[in-house]
Amino acid sequence: MTRILLIGYMGAGKTTLGRALAKELGLTFVDLDNFIEERYCKSISQIFAEKGEEEFRCIEQRMLHEVSEFEDVIISTGGGTPCFFDNIDYMNRQGTTVFLDVPVERLFIRLSIARKQRPLLKDKNDEELRAFIAEQLAKRLPYYSRAKYSFTADRLEDKEQIEDSVKSFREQFAL
Repeated sequence: MTRILLIGYMGAGKTTLGRALAKELGLTFVDLDNFIEERYCKSISQIFAEKGEEEFRCIEQRMLHEVSEFEDVIISTGGGTPCFFDNIDYMNRQGTTVFLDVPVERLFIRLSIARKQRPLLKDKNDEELRAFIAEQLAKRLPYYSRAKYSFTADRLEDKEQIEDSVKSFREQFAL
């Protein structure tokens, strides 16, 4: 039975790498944010707006507990998932946690491109965005660093890099 939980900051490539890795290994892929959106028939932004962050984090924890029971799965968690309640400890008990480590500058490049789709980022200029990423990442690193493993995920920009990263991931974790 395989259960891999990918954690890391938004834009780290959890969904990109997770989906490619699951396909390569013949496993099921679950994106926790998508799972929540499908269950609640609302976007994460709508849930945040209607219920607030505290209630969203409770929903997220319940859904994490549900998907963490799945077998032969790769789970992409939300960027904040490991940072609330006892989620990181729970994930470490449930499967293999891997922190996708990406430098601030690479996160900045990725998130600059996707800034319009991310409510927390859409109104920030480049300087504000870079500072926001650095500050948030610093706050979350104590949680991310508690993952069982770390994987450098700074090369996920095109099909070839994704394939190379999947190969490296498989080699590093003997999959």
